[in-house]
Amino acid sequence: MTDNLGWRPAAVRMLSVSLLLVAAGCGEQASYQTFTGTTMGTQYRVQASCSAVSKQPDRLQKNEIDAQLEAINALMSTYQADSVLSRFNASPPGDWYEVPRALVVVVKAALSLSEQSEGAYDITVGPLVNLWGFGPEGRPTAVPDTAALENARERVGYKYLHVRAQPPALRKDRDLYVDLSSIAKGYGVDVLAEWLAQQSCGNFLVDIGGEVRTRGVNSREEPWRIGVEVPDPARFGMVQRIIDVSNLSVATSGDYRNFLEFGGKRYSHTIDPRTGRPVQHHLASVTVLHRSAMWADGYATLLEVLGGEQGYAFAVERHLAALLIERSPEGISERETPDFEPLLEHSGIEPPP
Repeated sequence: MTDNLGWRPAAVRMLSVSLLLVAAGCGEQASYQTFTGTTMGTQYRVQASCSAVSKQPDRLQKNEIDAQLEAINALMSTYQADSVLSRFNASPPGDWYEVPRALVVVVKAALSLSEQSEGAYDITVGPLVNLWGFGPEGRPTAVPDTAALENARERVGYKYLHVRAQPPALRKDRDLYVDLSSIAKGYGVDVLAEWLAQQSCGNFLVDIGGEVRTRGVNSREEPWRIGVEVPDPARFGMVQRIIDVSNLSVATSGDYRNFLEFGGKRYSHTIDPRTGRPVQHHLASVTVLHRSAMWADGYATLLEVLGGEQGYAFAVERHLAALLIERSPEGISERETPDFEPLLEHSGIEPPP
């Protein structure tokens, strides 16, 4: 399992599921500041109207936004050999490994998602992600054989990973490799959003690689709206649905940008931890809305692993606001959970044929 973007180099990550800002930056008023940059192998964008924020946007971006994102990378990246997570992955099993509280918060949330989904979501799936070529070790030259799959699966299992709140620490009972790419970007969005709120920012949008959280209204004094992209590489940039996401977080996971092909067969980047193989269902993308970007991020990946039928039932049971888009020989179809339907923006844009 990995998310729609993973934690991989920008050249690959930019070929990932994206959410499209709708009427968010046009005619921007002077009171709104915009900051952009790169983080976690992707791009970030912050738009905010903040009464107490410094009038020097370049310094603010470097010293505040970038520094916070760099700190999260230093904690949770598997691409940085000296990150706290990488050092934990390299440590021997058996003993508690002290970590900053933020890492415990994210891992605890991920383990909750694993319990809820009975292992469909599992951040210890890292060895399988790497084996299939969607991690820092690069692309394989062939489909992994059975022996390699079984060896990797021996190192997977969320039940072998534990968290301790005080003092904050992680422990593994076997040689695990934890991959937080399905939840850490959402956590980063939440960190920035909460910091902006502390800076008296009444209106903002934070976007890290398609994981988004908003507050208030945009520069046109209208609700923040997001366009969910058509899950088809041939129709890049076309909008499937427009959603009002004011005062909410939104995340999308899908398989139509990041995949492998061997022998004419396509292999999704979404790995099912229960089988060790890429998912083989018809669910093209999942969009989840939640108060927290971290939880939206994790739930989107969880539903993508479960697939259309199981994912929809899971979302309905837990009152998740989710839009599931499936592909079939007849084309693309949508399915919204009851909690999602009130959030659709009826702007005259109908699903593409």
